[in-house]
Amino acid sequence: MADPKQEAIEVIHSWSAPRSLSTSLMYSFSQRDDIEVLDEPLYGTFLHVTGVERPYREDVLSKMECDGNKVVNNIIYGPGKNRYRYCKHIAKQRVPGLPNDLLQKGKHFILIQNPLNILSSFEKVVPPSFLELGLGDLVSIYSELCALGKPPPVIDAADLQQNPEDTLRGLCKDLDIPFQDAMLRWEAGPKPIDGLWAPWWYKSVHNSTHFASPRKYPRPFPFSFYDLLEQSLPFYNLLKRNVRQTSSLLRSPLPVPDLPVPVNAKLLAWVGDEIVPRESARVSVFDSVVQGGDAVWEGLRIYNRKIFKLEEHLDRMFDSAKALAFINVPTRDEIKEAIFRTLNANGMFNNTHIRLTLTRGKKVTSGMNPAFNQYGCTLIVLPEWKPLVYDNESGIKLVTATTRRNSPNNLDSKIHHNNLLNNILAKVEGNNANADDAIMLDKDGYVSETNATNIFLVKKGCVLTPHADYCLPGITRATIMELVVKEKFELVERRISLSEFHAADEVWTTGTMGELSPVVKIDGRITGNGKVGPVTRRLQNAYKRLTEESGVPIPTNP
Repeated sequence: MADPKQEAIEVIHSWSAPRSLSTSLMYSFSQRDDIEVLDEPLYGTFLHVTGVERPYREDVLSKMECDGNKVVNNIIYGPGKNRYRYCKHIAKQRVPGLPNDLLQKGKHFILIQNPLNILSSFEKVVPPSFLELGLGDLVSIYSELCALGKPPPVIDAADLQQNPEDTLRGLCKDLDIPFQDAMLRWEAGPKPIDGLWAPWWYKSVHNSTHFASPRKYPRPFPFSFYDLLEQSLPFYNLLKRNVRQTSSLLRSPLPVPDLPVPVNAKLLAWVGDEIVPRESARVSVFDSVVQGGDAVWEGLRIYNRKIFKLEEHLDRMFDSAKALAFINVPTRDEIKEAIFRTLNANGMFNNTHIRLTLTRGKKVTSGMNPAFNQYGCTLIVLPEWKPLVYDNESGIKLVTATTRRNSPNNLDSKIHHNNLLNNILAKVEGNNANADDAIMLDKDGYVSETNATNIFLVKKGCVLTPHADYCLPGITRATIMELVVKEKFELVERRISLSEFHAADEVWTTGTMGELSPVVKIDGRITGNGKVGPVTRRLQNAYKRLTEESGVPIPTNP
C-alpha cells in the first residue's frame, strides 16, 4: 500500500550540456525547503543504451535503475514528500525510447554555457566531441518543448555567475515558483545528492559555496578543439537568442527594438554562396566591407513578380566594381540566379526591396590592402518586405545640411560604394532637425542631391535637376527624366542654387526605396502651395504605370 504521506509532486527539469554550472545550480535548488533533488537520473539508462565508456560505468550500471520507462515513471514522476522535485539532466542522456511523458509533463528549462568555456576543461574526464557536448540534443529538446506549446526558459551560465540573484529570481518567476534567498549559498564539500560520478567531475564545485564571479580573462583555449568549437557555437547561439538576459562585456542597455515590418523578423538572405536565416546572415570580420566599407551596392524593388530596372542596376554595380578594381567578381548570371533563388525561398514577389551588395571579399589578414583579398568577392542578397519609405501622398520635409557632397576630386559619387559616411553625416543633421532627409550642396554651394535621393524642381512648367557631377546618377532619376520628356515637359539639367529650390513651384526626390516623393517644405519654407503639385502627380502616375508594365520576370518552378 502506498505511503499516505507521499503525494503527486511537481517536477522541474534542468537540461544542459556538461560543464555548464549544472551541478552548482542543482546545489542552489537543493537549498530550498520545498524540494528534493535528483542528480542525472537518466545516467544509468544512457550508459546502458549507448554503451559509452566511463571510469565509473560498471558502478553506475549496478547501482542505478537503467530501465528508461521505470526511471521516468517511478523515479522522475513517482510520488514524493515535497512539493517540488528538481531533476538535473544532461541533454545527451535523453536516449531514444523514453516515455513521451518525460517532456510532456513537468516544468522544463534550458541551461547553456558558451562552448568556448566548456571545452577548456572538458577533456579532464572524457575526450570532447560534438556528441559528448550534446548541444545538438539541447536544441532538439528546446524545439520539441516549443512544439508542445511549452517553450522553456533559457538561462546562460554567464548570467548565473555575473548576477546570480537576478538570474535565479527570473528563472523562478518563469517556472512560477517562489524564489528563496537560501538558493544563493550552499556548504562546501560532497553532498548526499551527488551522483556516483562526482569524484571525477565535481572537484571544483565541491570547493564552492556560491556562484562565483566569472574569470576576468578566459583560460587559453585548446586550439586542438577549434573545429569542435566551430561546430558547436551555432547551436549555443541559437539557444542564446532566447535568454531572458545576457551578461556581456559590451552589453547594450537598450531594449530589443520593434521592427518597422514585424514579418521581416523571419526572412532568408543570400550571403556568400548560400541562403541563411536572418540571424545567421553574417560576413567574416575579415571581409573588406567590415575592414573598410570596401563594397558596392544596389537597391532593387519588386513589382508584381518582376524586378524593376534589374539590368540597369547590374550595369551600375559592375561599373562600380570595375572602378574599384574588384577581381574574381561573380558573373551577371550568377548574381541574377542568387537573386531569383532568394526571392523564391522567401516567397517574395511583390512589395519587396532588395539590398544587393558585392564586397571585395574576405582578406587573408586584416588591413586595407586589396592584395589581401584572395578569396573572391562576397555577394549579399538581402530582401525585405518594405513599403515605400516616404509619404508620397502628403509629401516630405527637407533641410539643408552643412555637410557637403563628395567631390570627384576625392571620391567619385558615380561609384555606388558602401562607404556612406558622407551621406550619413548629412542624414544625422536631417534627423536632428526632424526632417525626412537633408539636401547636400556641392563645394560651390549648388544643390547636388539629398543624403539618399536625387532631387528635381518645377518652375513655370519647366522641370530642372542638378548635373550629376557630385551626385549619383540614379536609376530612378534617369527613369523620371525619360518620363518628363515623354510627358511633354521641358527638361533642363544644370547647376541649381539652393534659393531656386526655396522658390520652386514643385519639388520631388527620386530613389528606388521611395519612387517619386513630393517635397512640401525646405528649410522651413513652404514649397509652392504646400501640397503635391500637378506635375508631380502626373509623373507619379506615369512611373506607376511603368512599374506595372516593365521589369525582369522572376522565374519559378513550373
